[in-house]
Amino acid sequence: MSAIGKYNKLEIVKELDFGVYVFEEKLGEILLPKRYVPENVEAGDFIDVFIYLDSKDCLIATTEKPFVTVGEFAYLKVLSVSDFGAFLDWGLSKDLLVPFREQKQKMAEGDHYIVYVYIDEHTQRIVATSKIDKYLKGDISKFTEGEEVDLLVANRTELGYNAIINNSNWGLIYKDEIFTDLRKGYKVKGYIKKLRPDGKIDLTLNKSGYEKVKDITEVILDEIKNRDGFLEITDKSDPELIYRTFEVSKKTFKKAIGSLYKDRLIIIEPAGIRLLEK
Repeated sequence: MSAIGKYNKLEIVKELDFGVYVFEEKLGEILLPKRYVPENVEAGDFIDVFIYLDSKDCLIATTEKPFVTVGEFAYLKVLSVSDFGAFLDWGLSKDLLVPFREQKQKMAEGDHYIVYVYIDEHTQRIVATSKIDKYLKGDISKFTEGEEVDLLVANRTELGYNAIINNSNWGLIYKDEIFTDLRKGYKVKGYIKKLRPDGKIDLTLNKSGYEKVKDITEVILDEIKNRDGFLEITDKSDPELIYRTFEVSKKTFKKAIGSLYKDRLIIIEPAGIRLLEK
């Protein structure tokens, strides 16, 4: 795996007035400019650095932290547009280029776009593309239903929101699974709800099944006790009210109070839920 565009723990092998040199097995000595050198380090110490090519196509190391590394997706802002393409803010002093040929639509200064970061095989420069679909065709067999995953929220559709799963696959969060503010570019935790035979993946923002129901039953009981034994929320209440109170979908809430009812811990009245006295 190339060290360029990644974080590397490298040894300082040389100290100079204008910085230090770190050593990478395949790339050799790489300059870490003085402004990025941490205090109280010396030759022989190992430090974490990010490696890229500067404007003169020379290898350079930095202790700055980019928003995204090679092989990842991110939602970035266009700082400027030139004859070469669009330049994005990715957290480093040198902006990230999206060549015109890699723009799904013409990028505009000040707008944000979801891009994939990779190394151009001809120049070895780190660049980005908004033509991301070809990088989102991972094998779905590596996922399991109920698994927690990292999501980058993408475009909104009639069905809900598309989201990038673990930097490898597309997934869909259906709108009836969304009970909180969700916008393009948000990074959230989610769960694999269903793996479909056609290779598509359904997502949810809540734990599914028994585990979530078990967790939320205790929360509901505590909430009823805190309200003197009566909670003015039922399975007929507005889904947004349920989510604001317990951060679960109405479906999960109904399963939870059904479980509490079967265990004879509550009774469900038209106006709310009452704790049964033992």
